[in-house]
Amino acid sequence: MSGLRLEAQPVMGLPELEPGADLAGLIAGSGVAIGAGDVVVVAQKAVSKVEGRLRALAGVMPSAAAEELAVRLDKDPRAVQLILDESTEVLRAERGVLITRTRHGYVCANAGVDASNVPQGTVALLPEDPDDSARRLRASIAERAGVAPAVVVSDSFGRPWRLGQADVAIGCAGLEPIDDRRGEADAGGRELSATELAVADEAASAAALVRDKAGREAVVVVRGLKRYVTEADGPGAAALVRPHEEDLFS
Repeated sequence: MSGLRLEAQPVMGLPELEPGADLAGLIAGSGVAIGAGDVVVVAQKAVSKVEGRLRALAGVMPSAAAEELAVRLDKDPRAVQLILDESTEVLRAERGVLITRTRHGYVCANAGVDASNVPQGTVALLPEDPDDSARRLRASIAERAGVAPAVVVSDSFGRPWRLGQADVAIGCAGLEPIDDRRGEADAGGRELSATELAVADEAASAAALVRDKAGREAVVVVRGLKRYVTEADGPGAAALVRPHEEDLFS
């Protein structure tokens, strides 16, 4: 494995994305070379915009539960209602923070509902099915570019016991999401019993390090992960969600 190198290149000059925009065409026509062994990492917000996952707060009627939570957390009750609509379970609601389990199974702040980089009075929701979004985007890029790179849909999540956010994969296609090293040996010959590398998450985080969130750099091409890129779309980022029965904390 020696001699491997990782490179991350932002796709510059993308326009402001609108619902229905041809994101695959913009990526393929950007002038950035994309190879079959590359990973195209696309920020969730870009995918949500082109898929029309934007909601105007003015049209939201908050429930009594949303009103109560909004008072406790000092949040807009309309935004809280959208968070509840996108969630299956509220895990924490304190100190101004609302942690929920989304319909996708993700545990994150505000069910991924976000007001940054969208028009005033509007919020973006997570894609309905981020893995399907990645599969469709991969197929569309392949039609235009003649190669099928892996695609990761990324979003920034907070982490228990750690300050700051890190980007993770909420959707992926054509990439082994986990490199299961259990059963292999370490340098001393001892059998690995718990080592599973979150490849898709680490690709997402690598992309985040070169992206300027204020600069419309919603797409980053990551090179050097060819060994994890697959011809089939694979299980997607859903494979990274820990089964509920194994959750020791929430």
